[in-house]
Amino acid sequence: MSDFYDYFKENTEGLGLPAPASLFGSVQAAVANASVILSQIDKFGRAVTIGELIGAGTRLEGLGIIAACSASFYVGSVIGSIAVATGRSLAGGTSMADILHTAYRYKLKRPWLIHDLRRWPGICDASMAVRKTYRFQMVNI
Repeated sequence: MSDFYDYFKENTEGLGLPAPASLFGSVQAAVANASVILSQIDKFGRAVTIGELIGAGTRLEGLGIIAACSASFYVGSVIGSIAVATGRSLAGGTSMADILHTAYRYKLKRPWLIHDLRRWPGICDASMAVRKTYRFQMVNI
């Protein structure tokens, strides 16, 4: 695997969330799967869960362990992890501006994204001790 995937997985698992290599093994795969999740959120609303997306046939079966998790929270962590992994593999770090630029660059930006990133800054800050608890707060928001 690539440095990108190692950093992506480290950041996502730091939140207590899965990061299957089959879905997020490269920047291209991560962006493509984030786009799939976002399109389903656009279609069904922010309250849709990962389990509902799996049931709708989105090929996200590798995320079954977090079926009750809000898809909007998960995709926010994916976008944050893409930015963190890209920043670390290319430049050694990341910032909120890097995350928003990444979301814009890959057409993953949504009006609610900045609110979620501000609300849960541990999505992209590994130094926050409480970041693993986010996933429990995000069940069916």
